[in-house]
Amino acid sequence: MLSLNKTLKNILKPYYVDYVGFADLSNYEADLAKFGSNIVKGYNSGISIGLVITDSIVDYLPKRSNINVSCEYRIHGYDVLNIRLNLIASVVSSYLNQKGYRTLPIAVADTTDEENATPTVSHKMIAHIAGLGWIGKNCLLITPKHGPRLRLISILTNAPLETVNNPSEQRCDECIECVKICPVKAIKGENFMLGEPREERFDFIKCRGYFNSMEKTRKYAICGMCLYACPYGKR
Repeated sequence: MLSLNKTLKNILKPYYVDYVGFADLSNYEADLAKFGSNIVKGYNSGISIGLVITDSIVDYLPKRSNINVSCEYRIHGYDVLNIRLNLIASVVSSYLNQKGYRTLPIAVADTTDEENATPTVSHKMIAHIAGLGWIGKNCLLITPKHGPRLRLISILTNAPLETVNNPSEQRCDECIECVKICPVKAIKGENFMLGEPREERFDFIKCRGYFNSMEKTRKYAICGMCLYACPYGKR
């Protein structure tokens, strides 16, 4: 008889999922509640699912002022992947619900605080705990194979999964490629520390201001330079 983990992986195969991890969240309830408050309490496991952004889209980001480049990234590097991930999370949640388990799928681009872009749950944190990668100086999840070139979604559940509490070791070391390439110097070059405020590593106000300025002159306001520059994602 297949384990529940293997059953879920089989369910995910037709969706061409690139990453899936099962995180033990039993020691992180307080950290999760900083974002989603009471709604995220009572779940001891998290399922992290990731889809890779096509290299041929990311590699053109330095030319993002070109409408063709910005359109491809916004549509196929962001919008479509978000739709796919939300659908996948809904399918997995429905399966677990039918088996009698509680689930809470968290929308891929969900924010509880639009002003500060605060999510209900940090997808990066759950993926990090599941051992899929580490959170880099650019505040993105970085995987050994694809770097930060992926989109993530999370499902909270009380299903009896085989989970791990295995945060990946930080591998940014002395690299500051994301710091050097950021157009507004919003990345400070500090390594991630669990529980530390985002502001220690990243100036969101500068980043948001940059996007606001682009929205006045471009159809698609995109950047992604910290994602493009990461050595772990480049071929």
